[in-house]
Amino acid sequence: MGKLRAAITGIHAWVPEYRLTNHELSKMVDTSDEWIMQRVGIKERRILKGEGLGSSDMGFEAVKGLLEKTGTAPEEIDLLICATVTPDMLFPATANIISDKAGIKNAFSFDINAACSGFLFALQTAASYVETGKYRKVIVVGTDKMSSITDYTDRTQCPLFGDGAGAVLLEPTTGEYGIMDYIFHTDGSGRKYLHLKAGGSVRPASHETIDAKEHYLYQEGQSVFKFAVVNMADVAAEIMERNNLKSEDIAWLVPHQANLRIIDATGRRMGLPTEKVMINIQNYGNTTTATIPLCIWEYEKRLKKGDILILAAFGGGFTWGSIYLKWAYDPKKMPHNPAQSGTLLK
Repeated sequence: MGKLRAAITGIHAWVPEYRLTNHELSKMVDTSDEWIMQRVGIKERRILKGEGLGSSDMGFEAVKGLLEKTGTAPEEIDLLICATVTPDMLFPATANIISDKAGIKNAFSFDINAACSGFLFALQTAASYVETGKYRKVIVVGTDKMSSITDYTDRTQCPLFGDGAGAVLLEPTTGEYGIMDYIFHTDGSGRKYLHLKAGGSVRPASHETIDAKEHYLYQEGQSVFKFAVVNMADVAAEIMERNNLKSEDIAWLVPHQANLRIIDATGRRMGLPTEKVMINIQNYGNTTTATIPLCIWEYEKRLKKGDILILAAFGGGFTWGSIYLKWAYDPKKMPHNPAQSGTLLK
């Protein structure tokens, strides 16, 4: 009997219908399509509209679609982990709310916050539960309503972010598939360059913090870019070297979608041509914890069983890491029954 590993056996994603284009942004702040495309490569982003809607609503749609597609009953789920930086509220966990909305009653659930690296950290955490042999079906969902912490009067920030969610089902396998290896890093000194100033225990919400716009994301763009462009590329190359993988062995790089220049630098560092790099930043912007599952969902039909994927991300904290994954199923042979509500990714 081979080593027990956690394999992705299904994936689904959901994004809001509303498209905020560069043209529309140019009417809100001093920017242009050319300026945004040259710097980050984003054409449009999806925004969640509607009173009382939050990250759990998008996460629920992704999870509902995942259950329907894989033919999984809610009561079969043993554990649900949600990666998010925009929880519905400080507590309870957004994972608890998603589970309730999806009718998942036999599982425990919790949130992970590692900023844009959150989906990778949550994926490996979930895999560790599966590898114990006690957990047969585990869901990992990345969901963020970044529009809720974006200042739409700041031309340097508002073009970058969008809203969305993606979810995967993990199940045990003894074959040579699933999560093979991972490398994660954190550097808490990076918090001064990328953070949310107020709303926590150090600086609780007040009239002063609201008036000062301290509940919007704060980022020193150049400092973050310099750190990200090196470390995301290095950790992806490191996991290849540690597992004796050459560029020709890799089917796909799945990078966090924050900046096209960072994505290009990571691909070059790994020796990969552009056609081996999953890219959809132009359509969705940076959806934080949702970017990687959104990418895999859009490219799912192009995957083959046994394909080697390298997942890589960098986020506030600072956090960064990479996962070496072997794809576990042939999507062309898998019956699809996606949810009909919301905007389905093609």
